[in-house]
Amino acid sequence: MKIAFFDARTYERKAFATEAARFSHEIVYFETRLTEQSASLAANYPCVCAFVNDRLNDSTLRTLASGGTRIIALRSAGFNHVNLEVASELGIKIVRVPEYSPYAVAEHAVALILSLNRKIHRAYNRVRDGNFSLDGLVGFDLNQKHVGVIGTGKIGSVFAQIMLGFGCKVVAYDIHQNQDLIAKGVQYQNLDQLLKQSDIISLNVPLTPQTRHLINEKSLSLTKPGVMLINTGRGALIDTGALIRSLKSGHIGSAGLDVYEEEEGIFFENLSEQILQDDQLVRLLTFPNVLLTSHQAFLTKEALSNIAEVTLQNIEDFAEGRPLLNEVSANRNLKK
Repeated sequence: MKIAFFDARTYERKAFATEAARFSHEIVYFETRLTEQSASLAANYPCVCAFVNDRLNDSTLRTLASGGTRIIALRSAGFNHVNLEVASELGIKIVRVPEYSPYAVAEHAVALILSLNRKIHRAYNRVRDGNFSLDGLVGFDLNQKHVGVIGTGKIGSVFAQIMLGFGCKVVAYDIHQNQDLIAKGVQYQNLDQLLKQSDIISLNVPLTPQTRHLINEKSLSLTKPGVMLINTGRGALIDTGALIRSLKSGHIGSAGLDVYEEEEGIFFENLSEQILQDDQLVRLLTFPNVLLTSHQAFLTKEALSNIAEVTLQNIEDFAEGRPLLNEVSANRNLKK
């Protein structure tokens, strides 16, 4: 099948080239993001491969459909950037990679915690400037600290087990409780209890209408003074304005963010020669206790290989008329 591959990065091309040898698909790479302006490039391509930073709205989908696109293969787990209702109306199938490496994302969350706590990013810059002072670099022992895990799916579960290994007291919130985690010592609580008790809070839930701005003015007011907030899920889980106000007041002790509410068109791009126009992002970057990475938590060799394999298998299943095990649709997700 002929595939229009948008927002192509060098590291992805290598992974897909390795896996493509097992399939007969023809991949044509486009460096541009998929938006309503670039969708016409996919004319006569029955399959489009898209990433989380692409814009699959009403206009984009209609242009793709008019050009003959029948399936959109998301090389991501998240699909909140896709208008599923319009895709269903147009008869376009949407498939995704439901998991690629929960270890990659969970381990990145732990890296953010360790870096923030022990001020690694600040110490690194100091030493390079010849400043070997230890003032301002005091951290805390993770042992016996309460770590709140919001969302205990595959990523949240791996993260919880890593933190148990540090000797932390892990508490969790999820609609579906993981019995294996309970057996290992994780205690489930309601969200308010978790917010009040935790020294560190990690967000590991998908973005839905129900979880949008899960962390807001009210929920932040329930947290401990000095709490550390980690987000490797989706940017809009946090109300950025509320987070900035809490950081300014000193209530939030630190924040590790791999995602950002308005990251579209910013993350994954080299903007080093430009003036950032997003005032909230610029403000976040001024805080010495905020560590921001550019949606890289997934970026390991193992994850890239898994993403390529599952994406191409999804396309192969469609081409061969087999059931689409990783399909997402408006009707299916309304049932969940």
